[in-house]
Amino acid sequence: MLDLSDFARARRHMVDTQIAGRGVRDPHILDAMREVPREAFVDEGYEEFAYEDSSLPIAEGQTISQPYVVAMMIEAGEMKPGDTVLEIGAGSGYAAAVFSRIAHQVFAIERHPSLAATARNRLRDLGYDNIDLRAGDGTKGLPEKAPFDVIVVSAGGPGIPVALKEQLAIGGRLVIPVGTERSQALLKITRASESDFRTENIGAVLFVPLIGEQGWNGGTGSLHHRSEAPPSRSRPLPT
Repeated sequence: MLDLSDFARARRHMVDTQIAGRGVRDPHILDAMREVPREAFVDEGYEEFAYEDSSLPIAEGQTISQPYVVAMMIEAGEMKPGDTVLEIGAGSGYAAAVFSRIAHQVFAIERHPSLAATARNRLRDLGYDNIDLRAGDGTKGLPEKAPFDVIVVSAGGPGIPVALKEQLAIGGRLVIPVGTERSQALLKITRASESDFRTENIGAVLFVPLIGEQGWNGGTGSLHHRSEAPPSRSRPLPT
């Protein structure tokens, strides 16, 4: 078992090679990822793999995203100090913890009550006091706390949930994987005005399914009517 100093060295090396080494330059992102101990967010027995460039399994058949993907989503969302952020699909709480080192306030929703409870306790024990993590259907968002400057969806849906678009502030950014359960594109939707939304295709990704009223319908593969298919003006995936 690695000790704390070993983990700290591995974390610095991860940021230098996997994050900064792959083109992420925002100092807020780099500092946040140097601070948050990913080993505290993985399941027991996986700690030694915490700083490898890969996703790792957690309970309920879910995963903790690879560090570079977390950084890429923060960068796509243009997250900055003072922002109010909503994360959908909180999982172990790792991404929310990283977001919290940048944003003013983070709200996070996890559909599995057991995962939400574990993540909430973990975040409390680690002292992350600007995160409000709840169990629920993330595809509906959190209208009572809207509008949000940034919404990050850490699960792949068949379309863009209308509720999440409606909860963006003017100028706000929604980052969401959209596609099938085996092939997704990471989209960035910017709310330019009350009714004008601009979409950019960031690239290919693969996340666990976004289950909910405005996502995949309880795993049946059907698209709920309150989500929208990706707009045709999205840029094609890079090859």
